[in-house]
Amino acid sequence: MKTEIRVMSLFSGCGGMDLGFLLAEHPLYEYKMVWANDFEKWACATYKRNLKHEIVCGDIWNVDLDKTPPADVVIGGFPCEDFSILRGDTRPGFESKRGLLYTKFVEAVSKKQPLFFAAENVRGLLSAHGGWAIKKIKEDFEKVDHIGYNVEYKLINLADYGVPQNRQRVIIVGIRNDLNLKFVFPQPTHKDRHVNTRTALEGVEKVKLNNEKLRMLDSTKKKIERIPPGGNYKDLAEYSGRNWMSLIYKRLHPDEPSPTIVACGGGGTWGYHYSEPRPLTNRERARLQTFPDNFQFLGPVGEVRKQIGNAVPPLGIKPVAERILEMFSSLKDAQHEAACALAAEKCQKIEAASALAR
Repeated sequence: MKTEIRVMSLFSGCGGMDLGFLLAEHPLYEYKMVWANDFEKWACATYKRNLKHEIVCGDIWNVDLDKTPPADVVIGGFPCEDFSILRGDTRPGFESKRGLLYTKFVEAVSKKQPLFFAAENVRGLLSAHGGWAIKKIKEDFEKVDHIGYNVEYKLINLADYGVPQNRQRVIIVGIRNDLNLKFVFPQPTHKDRHVNTRTALEGVEKVKLNNEKLRMLDSTKKKIERIPPGGNYKDLAEYSGRNWMSLIYKRLHPDEPSPTIVACGGGGTWGYHYSEPRPLTNRERARLQTFPDNFQFLGPVGEVRKQIGNAVPPLGIKPVAERILEMFSSLKDAQHEAACALAAEKCQKIEAASALAR
């Protein structure tokens, strides 16, 4: 029987990052979800349907983290929209309440004192506020409580890890200082052999879940017919000179990874099939995000699109999850037991203080 590593998940969404951790393979250890939270009701419904685990659906600002169970690892992708470069000069970053949600992640780490934590965010986090944002986040984790964390972060193209999509994301990993370990990111598995969209979408037409074709205007269809595979609005003469984002009327190329799958956007941002003049179905988008075909997304079409676009690709984060398991196995037994005892003692003190407060 494998040793269970307890995982707390914040900003869980539909469960992409959590699924990646649950899929992680190791001969001695496996992850077990003990607590999860998200704000979106349809994402929570999808999470419960597929991960078979309860999720606290509500505003994280209103959650008393003292009342959550102990955890060995805390994971999550704190909301990234306010750091995204797609918002250009209008991105508010820390100037919005949503941009400050990462502080709830820091609070969870402070209260749970996990051995490890892992977070995911958009590449715009590195340039937000002139680079100050990522430095601030790193420092906040490094100074947690009286113990602190050794924090490493890296910009990764998840296509280099087998995701059939060019999706650049910042991965942040922290290791509690008393473990005297440093996280080394896993080597890319697909650096020079990216999975293309033709391979990723093979046989997808046979899948029934979330695979309904989307309606589109005849005028839009005629535009897509004039765009070659891999092209976008720039291939249309009437848009010559426009400086729009490259995803507008973007068609997949069968021999290349998909462009980034996004959660929302106006006309022309759904992503279009390389051989048919139509938008991608949500199941095709889920394939490009590496969700299994039996993963059922709940909610209206637009809500499902948002869940898929906001998700962490499970197979993209899986190598990071496995590297953390490898580090568990590298801990000396005494070191592991002492670290777990310290975490348990911390939780007992918090629970005792909470009881007195009540």
